[in-house]
Amino acid sequence: PQGPRVILAGREVLLLCSNDYLGLAADARVREAAAEAALRWGAGAGASRLISGNMQPHRELETRLAAFKGYERALLFGSGYLANMGTIAALAGPGEIVFSDELNHASIIDGCRLAQAETAVYRHNDVEHLESLLRAAAGTPALIVTDGVFSMDGDVAPLAELLELARRHGARLMVDEAHATGAVGPGGRGSVSAAVLSGEVDVVVGTLGKALGSYGAYACASAETVEYLVNRARSFIFSTAPPPPAVGAARAALGVLEAEPERVELLAANARVLREGLA
Repeated sequence: PQGPRVILAGREVLLLCSNDYLGLAADARVREAAAEAALRWGAGAGASRLISGNMQPHRELETRLAAFKGYERALLFGSGYLANMGTIAALAGPGEIVFSDELNHASIIDGCRLAQAETAVYRHNDVEHLESLLRAAAGTPALIVTDGVFSMDGDVAPLAELLELARRHGARLMVDEAHATGAVGPGGRGSVSAAVLSGEVDVVVGTLGKALGSYGAYACASAETVEYLVNRARSFIFSTAPPPPAVGAARAALGVLEAEPERVELLAANARVLREGLA
């Protein structure tokens, strides 16, 4: 099972490459919630949400996630990859442009490729370079996309500056919180919350498969934007809904995080210990 120590080829080793930041994947409460959801709702959702796969657990988790992130609505996707691909392609079309940080995750890069919009890559966290690209594209509808916490470098995007640029140039801002949720911000609410921008950033995407120990993903936005994604995000429309056990597990993990925010503080303390030890 996932945990600080695992058995690899018959030998116990420290596991430092997992995204199970808060140790919730093997938490007894999370596992029991997954089992209970399977017994009550079944092993699978059977179809896409727009056909017959829309079930009560999906709605309940979306309501909880939206409240946790400070948005009107949330929409579940099958995975973080599907969330980014579907959301970017839905929000950026022909005659528009997507501005993407050069160190963004592969799912964001592929979402840009699938969108029928032009893509402009700006240097990592370089606000001045992004502004020059925005000025050059003046008058073109634009979407700025960035990771909140970058998965390989561990640094945080300058979200306040990015949002200010977006507002000044009439662009929208989308932030991927996959590695930020459960790891940074008040109560683990992520980098957008840490920047005191909850509800202001246009779209926040995140995953249930990292700090929340389950599987699946979500997009948080205004009610109008989420309704648009329901009808335009192809990775949502044409994918089977997340299975009830994963949804039940994610909801339980979210409850643990809300009840035990000290887990986030312990994570930061452990990271400091590791960095000091390596140095």
